[in-house]
Amino acid sequence: MPKMKTHSSLKDRFKITGTGKVKRHKAFRNHLLSHKSGRQKRVLANQPLMAQGDVRRMQQQLANLK
Repeated sequence: MPKMKTHSSLKDRFKITGTGKVKRHKAFRNHLLSHKSGRQKRVLANQPLMAQGDVRRMQQQLANLK
């Protein structure tokens, strides 16, 4: 049976922490930042953990990133 391949587009979009949790990026931080407040940009800068229900679905696609 062949190896499971990592979904290539997910490699750069998500990071796996040391404990196996998945970190994601927030939307609205790529462009058109001049009219957004500094507070809004700071809040968008952090990388929250992905919701537990979504993590289960992502485990197979991110299996080779560990």
